[in-house]
Amino acid sequence: MTPPTAGPPAPALDVRGLRLTLPGTARPVLDGVDLTVGPGETVALVGESGSGKSLTSRSALGLLPPGATAEGTVRIEGEDVFGASPARLRALRTGTVAMVFQDPRAALNPLRRIGDFVTESVRAAGTVDEKTAAARATELLTEVGLDGSVLRKYPHQVSGGMLQRVVIAAALMGDPALLLADEPTTALDVTTQAEVIALLARLRATFRTGLLFVTHDLDLAAAISDRVYVMYAGRIAETGPADVLFAHPRHPYTAALLASTPRLTTPGGRLAAIPGQPPDPRTAPTGCAFAARCALATDLCREETPQALPDPDRPAHLAACHHSDRLGARPPAAPGAVPAGETAGEGGAVLDA
Repeated sequence: MTPPTAGPPAPALDVRGLRLTLPGTARPVLDGVDLTVGPGETVALVGESGSGKSLTSRSALGLLPPGATAEGTVRIEGEDVFGASPARLRALRTGTVAMVFQDPRAALNPLRRIGDFVTESVRAAGTVDEKTAAARATELLTEVGLDGSVLRKYPHQVSGGMLQRVVIAAALMGDPALLLADEPTTALDVTTQAEVIALLARLRATFRTGLLFVTHDLDLAAAISDRVYVMYAGRIAETGPADVLFAHPRHPYTAALLASTPRLTTPGGRLAAIPGQPPDPRTAPTGCAFAARCALATDLCREETPQALPDPDRPAHLAACHHSDRLGARPPAAPGAVPAGETAGEGGAVLDA
């Protein structure tokens, strides 16, 4: 008898129907989020502050806010995070999945040496002895462009860029299948930011680690990711391959974000701002959450929540918009500029003339 063939590997991260409700809110702060990260794949999660990006990434570690009620499933390499026992959840956090936080100085204890921080996860798991842990830490520091002498220093003795490299090395100590990077370059200067992005890309290729990169910077998302999820008010507004999504946005929110991005090709040009504010989680608007800020909004948008539907020509490109077919084939060439034959509504969305 022919032995059964092994199926495809489970996704590094698989989120299905994630709903997260907090005390005092009238609507879920995460509402039906579906998201996957394949082995060795880089996926960007972008959107404005307060859209739910960090809550989504922290849910992958089971780090829910106090009093939160979660529905749906979150699986790491096929294993259910919400259903895991405390012991198994601890094992996941110290081995299978790791997180790189936004501010590296907030992640380290200023009274402990860097070496204690880098080796903490494997020492807590009891998988290796201290000598092996130190050797592994030195190896990883070399991978991120540092040397073993950093292990003997305190956090205040190294720069912010070096500390971010330290945090990345610590995250890799347990050979994780999934790395969660929550805006890891926000506190860095532009040069160091570029170095960290290049480092993450190289490490992803070397270790075949799935990477969920959370950011509000669309240029960074375009530079590092294979696929992109655009999040607004706790829902996925649009998702697709990075090159396709940025060249052909199908949701007015995505188009508006692209239009409001500064460009060196138009120095001194006026940015196209998105009018209004994201909805207050203490209110429960009906219909599309972006309707109040969208130039395309109709009564249908204000009454009925749109479902994510694929582009007929690109099935992997989905948008949750009733009027995605009215968007132009590309965003404006420059912020605030409108190509000939098209008109622009509020928020920079480009409409077919």
